[in-house]
Amino acid sequence: MIASRKLQYPVNSSLHQYLYHFGRHADIPLVYDDLVRFVGAIPYDDPSGKETLWLTVMYPPEENKEICEKLIRIYTALKIGGDTPLHEHLSVDRIDFGEFGNSRPFRIKITNQFNDNSDYFYVKVADASRIFGLELEHVLSPNRINYLVNGNTLIEDHIAGVPGDAFLREYLDNPELNRVRIAKEFTKFNERCFIRLLGDMRSVNYVVDITPDFEEVQYRVRPIDFDQQSYEGSGKIYLSYNFRSNRKITKLSFASLNRKTISQYAEEERSQMARRAASENRRLSAILSIMKRSEICPSAHVKRLGSELDVMHNTNKFAKISTMGELTAEHICHVLGMPDLKY
Repeated sequence: MIASRKLQYPVNSSLHQYLYHFGRHADIPLVYDDLVRFVGAIPYDDPSGKETLWLTVMYPPEENKEICEKLIRIYTALKIGGDTPLHEHLSVDRIDFGEFGNSRPFRIKITNQFNDNSDYFYVKVADASRIFGLELEHVLSPNRINYLVNGNTLIEDHIAGVPGDAFLREYLDNPELNRVRIAKEFTKFNERCFIRLLGDMRSVNYVVDITPDFEEVQYRVRPIDFDQQSYEGSGKIYLSYNFRSNRKITKLSFASLNRKTISQYAEEERSQMARRAASENRRLSAILSIMKRSEICPSAHVKRLGSELDVMHNTNKFAKISTMGELTAEHICHVLGMPDLKY
């Protein structure tokens, strides 16, 4: 449903000030431009031997040492908050490049030399709409997001979970799967994304966090790609059940839940989001105010999406709006019933 690659939008001074105020800015090395100067690459296969879209990249020995030192400093800043001798036993095990994504990300594997435990983080180009997506996820969802920005470099912590496409392929037909619980969580996930206008939630762009509970297993669906925050003009892009890759989980949801129950779970999620928005009122108002004044998509997308949202909600308030940031803010206020939210 997405016909072309998303445009990149720079981070303006107001957004930089917001990031500094809320602790998202850090004096980390501007490493992205260094990473793109790799001299060799080989396809990366996952632990089961299947080919992936990632490439493991290599650098000349003299540059590799400097790059690895910078990456370890970044990892320490992301996890601890500053430079410390506690990172001396860490090493960069692998650097992978994803040319498939809008952000052309690098995935960094950090390994503890004492116990061989590994962790990951991502280096991307700092794009305004992506940062807005990360912030709205942090404020409005039940999930906490860890990321840092400096200049054109965006650092994102790894979000753990079973990749959505792997979950649908390997778990969905398992007789031990609690179908009602995963259907409930997918319903809530779909509602969260639609309210804050996070698009392109194909199965490759979210993970499923599986947590054993005292009686049953709990599931939570989490987005991992925020490129399409408030960008596309088609309203269908913001409803995850419209994507072909989600067809199996959509069918399961309608088979496991009746319409009344689906409406109940959607209303529960709206109520919980409204409580989070109220408790983070100052922060949410600040990010929406900056978003309102920022260019984050072509103007034609705003006009089309505004008209479609008016049809969806049987109103006439959205088509009059001229910026995508204001459209996002008004949609959040409308669906959550928060007319007094200042932005």
